[in-house]
Amino acid sequence: MAATALTVVVVDDDFRVANLHAGIVESIPGFAVAGTANTLAAARALVAAESIDLALVDVYLPDGSGIDFVREIRCDAMILTAATESDAVRAAISAGALAYLVKPFPQSELAARLAAYARYRRILATAQIDNTRVSAALQALRPATTATPPTAAVSSPTKDLVLQSIREAGAPLSAGEVATAIGVSRATAQRYLAALVSSGTVRMRLRYGSTGRPEQEYSAAPSR
Repeated sequence: MAATALTVVVVDDDFRVANLHAGIVESIPGFAVAGTANTLAAARALVAAESIDLALVDVYLPDGSGIDFVREIRCDAMILTAATESDAVRAAISAGALAYLVKPFPQSELAARLAAYARYRRILATAQIDNTRVSAALQALRPATTATPPTAAVSSPTKDLVLQSIREAGAPLSAGEVATAIGVSRATAQRYLAALVSSGTVRMRLRYGSTGRPEQEYSAAPSR
């Protein structure tokens, strides 16, 4: 884990959803997943054991409310939930949540929120701030849903090759498989894949093996 990476915990009662969200987090440069939790008790243990920057928290947990968890932790938090009650939204904001995303949402939406959070942290990285910087930080947390991340917007031969390899594959590919197919490093392939996921051009899901941690795999998004 890079020393400068923003550490994230993912809390969701469904382990498949938790792993999916964790995969999106890890596809964004500058972020690292410290762990996933499917209960409130496990989430509390995670934040007690590690220094966490951001928690992605569901509202409905088997042993309590994710909103109560957000209220008690000292790190930043975003709510990712199926709860659509306006009372839940107000409670989450009151508890300190920086964002509230209603499931299901596109993977690109979470990727955009994570990128926005990284900008928010960079803006507030100085010891002293003024009103201009405060306004910029708060604005950074609310990215336009139609905005395209700069990396995804810029065309390049490598990005085109990454996308071509995904589209021509007969099955989803991992970042390592894409890297081998086009002759680049895995880190380079991962960077362009993250941008393509953020733009909605490519979809990411988790590939489960018989043992070990699931691997991220990528396929072309259906044409609109």
